[in-house]
Amino acid sequence: MSEKTRYSDAELEEFRSLIVEKLEIAQRDYELLKANVANMDGNDTSDTSPTFKIMEEGAVTMSKEEAGRLAQRQMKFIQHLQAALVRIENKTYGICRETGRLIPKERLRAVPHATLCIDAKNNGAK
Repeated sequence: MSEKTRYSDAELEEFRSLIVEKLEIAQRDYELLKANVANMDGNDTSDTSPTFKIMEEGAVTMSKEEAGRLAQRQMKFIQHLQAALVRIENKTYGICRETGRLIPKERLRAVPHATLCIDAKNNGAK
């Protein structure tokens, strides 16, 4: 029996559902982070509340910076998920870009945007 070279259309559809679900959650999280960075709540240094102190302003700035970093990471995750959907369309999803073998389903369920099998990832890390 020959080794499978790609996932079946039914298997690809299963992965598509998983990725779309993760993508929707990631986009919601990104919008929340983006709103935090933009501080649409109005609780920044332009707030006229007399309770603002210098320490609070510093904490707000640090919080915004952290939210900005998290938003950047979230956008990168979204882009990886979108690229995975393209690979599903091209029927190349789940194929390791180093070895050409199928990435195990367990790995793809855990990291649906993976492009490397564990062996290739570990060899590249050395």
